[in-house]
Formats: sequence, C-alpha cells, structure tokens
Amino acid sequence: VQLQASGGGLVQTGGSLRLTCALSGSTFTSYVMGWYRQAPGKGRELVAAVTSGGTTNYADSVKGRFTISRDNAKNTVYLQMASAKPEDTAVYYCNTKTPRWYNPKIEYWGQGTQVTVSS
Repeated sequence: VQLQASGGGLVQTGGSLRLTCALSGSTFTSYVMGWYRQAPGKGRELVAAVTSGGTTNYADSVKGRFTISRDNAKNTVYLQMASAKPEDTAVYYCNTKTPRWYNPKIEYWGQGTQVTVSS
C-alpha cells in the first residue's frame, strides 16, 4: 500500500492551497483517510479526517478554513486550505487507517509535504 501526497508549497497569509493524497495497492474501501501535520519542534497533530461514508472531523484550529473531501472511486483524499495563517506552516502527512469497527488495525502514512505560509 502506498500513499502519494502532493500539492504542498509556499502560500501567502490569507491564501489557498490544495493537498492531494492518492492511495494505491489496496482494494479495501472503508479506510478512514486524513491529514496530520507537524510543525518544527512540535508533535504531529490531526488536521482533518474523513470516513468512507463522508463523516468529517477537524482540528479546532482549522475549522471553517480547511475542507477535507475524498473521491472513493479514485481512493484519493483532498485537503483544501483557505485563509492560510503562518501557524499552518508544517509538514503535512497523509494518513489512512482501518475504521474503529474493523480488525486488524492497520495504518499507513504517506511521505510528508511541506506547506509554508508566509506572513
């Protein structure tokens, strides 16, 4: 299983950016897909996640600014970032994992993509 993330880069404060992550190598269709981020000197934190049924979960810090969505047919998850702030600067990681009701617990990480918000 591979997760290929793309779309990071430099954006000005108040600007927008879209991250994309494509899952390949698995036929399992019920993964929860999400994005985490890690800023320098800080731990990795959940940004947003979406179930295969479309239920979403957001960190308080991004609610109302970021939107997570997925295309189940393409096994792809997107993170639309808007009204970017300098504190959004971090390496963003794509994540996929089996849902709570499923065993065994399996989780995969993509490579990080750098997002830098200039002030």
